[in-house]
Amino acid sequence: MGHRLSKIYTRTGDAGTTGLGDGSRTPKNSARVAAMGDVDELNSLIGVILCEELPADVRELYTGIQHDLFDLGGEMSIPGAVLLKDTQPARLEAAIDRYNADLGPLKEFILPGSGQGSAGRAAALTHLARTVCRRAERVTVALAADETVSDAGRQYLNRLSDLLFVLGRWLNKAAGGGDVLWQKGKNA
Repeated sequence: MGHRLSKIYTRTGDAGTTGLGDGSRTPKNSARVAAMGDVDELNSLIGVILCEELPADVRELYTGIQHDLFDLGGEMSIPGAVLLKDTQPARLEAAIDRYNADLGPLKEFILPGSGQGSAGRAAALTHLARTVCRRAERVTVALAADETVSDAGRQYLNRLSDLLFVLGRWLNKAAGGGDVLWQKGKNA
């Protein structure tokens, strides 16, 4: 990276635009910048999850996801760029299959979290990451309606939200808890 970020403030965004990786400028409230921001927020939230106690294989998976999200952010910051490979969403599918194999089938919706206190904190944060991922996916789909976004990028976010759902359940189980099932009309 060299001295790419040697000066943090440039004042070039004071008028409400930001520079993209190709040198062009775009409004800070554009769909592209919103998508980049949501992917960045998701990556930051995964960084928070990595502060929790996690099994080594899950820690490695999350670290790989952070690198993938930087690839996706790079794509979004350079219109027309393709940095994600088809193997990246496929790798998430393999992880979904692996972790889901340890879980029982769902017959009801589940509540995010675990009810396990600090032991289930990683699971609860993973469910939060799933919701941020879904938002990033929605904004990316909106961006793709008007501008080019790679198929792999859209697919990656879709698979990642599924993986985060499965990991939330798996981490609950690993913490000694389980799913908290939604009870329709419980407080009626």
